[in-house]
Amino acid sequence: MSNSLPLRPELRGRSAYGAPQLDVTIRLNTNENSWPLPDGLSQAVARAVGEVAGGLNRYPDRDAAALRSDLAAYLGHDLTAAQLWPANGSNEILQQLLQAFGGAGRSALGFTPSYSMHPLISLSTGTSWHDGPREADFGIDPARAAAAVREHRPDVVFVTSPNNPTGTAVSLEVITAVYAEAPGMVIVDEAYAEFARPGTPSALELLSGRERLVVTRTMSKAFGMAGLRLGYLAADPAVVEALQLVRLPYHLSTLTQVVARVALSYRHELLATVQRVCEQRDRIAAALPELGLRAVPSDANFLLVGGFPDSHKAWQVLLDHGVLVRDLEIAGHLRITAGTPAETDALLAALPAVHEAVPELSSDRGQSAS
Repeated sequence: MSNSLPLRPELRGRSAYGAPQLDVTIRLNTNENSWPLPDGLSQAVARAVGEVAGGLNRYPDRDAAALRSDLAAYLGHDLTAAQLWPANGSNEILQQLLQAFGGAGRSALGFTPSYSMHPLISLSTGTSWHDGPREADFGIDPARAAAAVREHRPDVVFVTSPNNPTGTAVSLEVITAVYAEAPGMVIVDEAYAEFARPGTPSALELLSGRERLVVTRTMSKAFGMAGLRLGYLAADPAVVEALQLVRLPYHLSTLTQVVARVALSYRHELLATVQRVCEQRDRIAAALPELGLRAVPSDANFLLVGGFPDSHKAWQVLLDHGVLVRDLEIAGHLRITAGTPAETDALLAALPAVHEAVPELSSDRGQSAS
């Protein structure tokens, strides 16, 4: 990037977000849902698009009323359309929240390592950033989390559950402890909520009576609609009204709205893949100890795998064998998406090659994971 441009000082030297987009056979680096879309969905999308194509000379419904009603029905919890707000991916939702509640002279706090876009979007909106504490197992302790909020007094707090990149979910106790101390908004990022193990609670249970609490979701992961770019939030109606002050006019296209509604009508078929993905996640985790590796217990569609003496070298070895995973520069760890059985086969066939390139793993082989 040219140093002659009058770029804002806080953006100088920064790198844009981006996972490698490489032409490899097995792509397990961006937490997409690899399973094919159900029969009939593409035809239903084509019909729905055809029905609205003649009206594309007109602006879309800027309030996305029908889509918001469908999203409320999907989430349940007695939510109404007035409590739902969609945008172009959950990243735009996060950006709108920071535009409304962050900004110059304000701050945000998140518990790192977590989703890398939280601090980046904060920075882009002029919101300063604080790192909150995680425990050695990547969990969040309610008392320590509350103390961090009390110390920094952030205007926005991010709690990610299940967390990316660790896969760990948080208890409702953590969220209530943070909310009790937070002077501003508390955003619970639940992008991977549908993959959580049975009994894992959702912050949707806490929305009633908490005006400053927001829960964000996406259709990119469990729904397998990453190319659609549809994220949304559930919150008090006052939050939705506030976001309409900062959203761009007609921000959500007619085509996005209609395709999202079709996908929601196919939700039972689309979400049928969730259990299959979880089975592959657990299959990978079970195979790792024999390779001298260990996985953080995950409630998402991926695993944070530790035990690599040189994680970047291990990443390259896997890539050389046609398997692309994510190197997030967390020492000794790689993040691996769970996909189809064939993709798991390819991953497990490639992992032993890491031993040849990184022989230090061999001495740990056979030890149980922790």
